[in-house]
Amino acid sequence: MVFDWIGYFGDSTLANWDAEEQFAPIGHPVRLHLEYDYAAKSTTQTWNEYFNAWLATAEPAQTTGLVIGRWWHDTVDPGDIDRVLASIINDHEQLPLLKALFVGDFTYEEWEISWIIQGDYAPVLAAFPELEYLVIRGSSELSFGTVQHQNLKALVIQTGGLAAQIVRELAAADFPALEHLELWLGCDYYGGDSTVADLRPILQAENFPQLEILGLRDCEYADELAQALVDAPILKQISILDLSLGNLSDVGAEVLFASEAIRCLNFLDLHHHYLSNDMLECWDTIGLWCDVSDQQVPQEDNGEEYRFAAVTE
Repeated sequence: MVFDWIGYFGDSTLANWDAEEQFAPIGHPVRLHLEYDYAAKSTTQTWNEYFNAWLATAEPAQTTGLVIGRWWHDTVDPGDIDRVLASIINDHEQLPLLKALFVGDFTYEEWEISWIIQGDYAPVLAAFPELEYLVIRGSSELSFGTVQHQNLKALVIQTGGLAAQIVRELAAADFPALEHLELWLGCDYYGGDSTVADLRPILQAENFPQLEILGLRDCEYADELAQALVDAPILKQISILDLSLGNLSDVGAEVLFASEAIRCLNFLDLHHHYLSNDMLECWDTIGLWCDVSDQQVPQEDNGEEYRFAAVTE
């Protein structure tokens, strides 16, 4: 579950959220969000009416970061996201300074992450060759295809289940400037059917020569992923590894702890995990900046233990 709206794009604050995450400075951001009247069970405008009214102001010409929240009317139509993306693409000339785009900024109280219907982002990237930051929440119907972009620095895909096909498309993408890649892999029940094999090109450092931050988060095969990472060439390149929000146990944590390559990182994020108390104490001795907060307790049923990623539905 996602509990909060994004609060910052660069140094500028967006309303309604006390944020924890910041990106590099990008200037003036705008958040577009159709307000919903729960008594009337509708929004006051359609997306096109709302977006066109905004385009008629002086803001688009100054906007460097665009955050899109609720975009549908009273019911969800799979074509709604196509209309949203088309409106941005068709009017790209009115957004000459756009450097950052976040599509899907709403919380579980508004819409579960697994319910979000996304679209094809290859045309978006093509329409904005100067885009540097792209954040997408939700993965149903998401696609990239064979994609390239010369200036994209950060790509974040937040899901409760990221399809293997999307992982493979991104692993093969031509993003020579990419510095920050963050994938929320999720669970199989909500479409997250990827495996370590799908991530192999990323782990082998076959692409993304500028990558510094790698987040493979919210993973239900975190132990297997940890074992694949410890000797992976990508560790010689990155400075920050984020394996948080997953179901990591002592099995995966022990191989990470023993890895010399892991100890060369600047920061390792493991928060939300299933480590034992003894394993937690080990990380205090490693001399590595590491977040091992948010310890979870496995659920038991008929003698079986179950561990869960943090964000699924």
